[in-house]
Amino acid sequence: MTGPAPTVSVIMPAYNGAAWIGATIDSVLAQDFADWELVIVDDCSTDNTRDVLATLTDPRITVIHAAENGGPVVARNTGFAAARGRYIAGLDQDDLCKPGRFAAQVAYLDANPGIVLVATAAELLEDGRVTPWPGDHALTPAVIDWLLLTQNPLVWSTVMFRAEAARLLDPFERPQVRYAEDFDLYHRLSRFGQIARLDEAQLLYRCHPGGASKKFAEMMAASAARVLAERYLPVFGDGEAQANAELVVRYFMARDPVPDLPTLGCLSRILGALHADHVARTPLTPQERIEVDGEHARLWWLVARPALRQGAVTMRQAMGVLPDSVHLPANDPDRLISPLIGRVRAIGRGLGVAI
Repeated sequence: MTGPAPTVSVIMPAYNGAAWIGATIDSVLAQDFADWELVIVDDCSTDNTRDVLATLTDPRITVIHAAENGGPVVARNTGFAAARGRYIAGLDQDDLCKPGRFAAQVAYLDANPGIVLVATAAELLEDGRVTPWPGDHALTPAVIDWLLLTQNPLVWSTVMFRAEAARLLDPFERPQVRYAEDFDLYHRLSRFGQIARLDEAQLLYRCHPGGASKKFAEMMAASAARVLAERYLPVFGDGEAQANAELVVRYFMARDPVPDLPTLGCLSRILGALHADHVARTPLTPQERIEVDGEHARLWWLVARPALRQGAVTMRQAMGVLPDSVHLPANDPDRLISPLIGRVRAIGRGLGVAI
């Protein structure tokens, strides 16, 4: 593509997505904000994706045909290398942008130079039905920074970030953390600024059985644990960082039920140590500290509650391993997590997992 560099470069890997990619491209063409380019990398599709892409005539769209199938990380790295925009937008081949997405994110990044990446909320698209993301709640930069220590609070197809920061990374996305490459990228970009989210939904996230998140769940968990282990080294050291990261991924990210009191005690110790380290090294306003402490309490109760309901631990036992930094409402701890329960179950439906 020639001519002046656009404001936004959209990177989209494509592989056997003929059934959905046309609608996804149409959602980009329908954007209120028109100064964009779309870089599509066809990763050697074996269906008729190539035929669909051959019909595109908008000069803002560039199609790159990979010489060999390298997977989504290699495809995104290829697309990023070709991108010319000031801002980079992520988008998978099966998700749909709402018309105001790019305009809202460009305006936010222009107005907030300290923000390196801004995501948006999303809605679910399942069997042709659009439903709210159940229990979704406001996420401030301070809360996102804290949540990244135990989970991935963002949807890749909603993110937009500064190209100048991403170009400081080598490589852009790391192949060794495949299927958690977005989670890894957020951690690596956070060195250059805060991460924010717009709470108005600007994306329809398509849920279907063929999604990579279900098919490669074990590889995703291993990669996510690797990302967290790197973050945990200063807190836990070489001896515990990897093992603690694996526990966090299993019980906080994958939401496996806590089987017994020793496991709950171990998770409580990990969460308490992460919180103590985080608030010690992160400048927080009084309001931000309230927000972080609230999410800290929610996370603990979210893993303790199922163990209590299943009889794996008693309330007295759970309170005995409660981190000192967690403050639960005396009469109704479920008030902490009622939004999160809905959110987790919604994600589970999208992955084909009962939660």
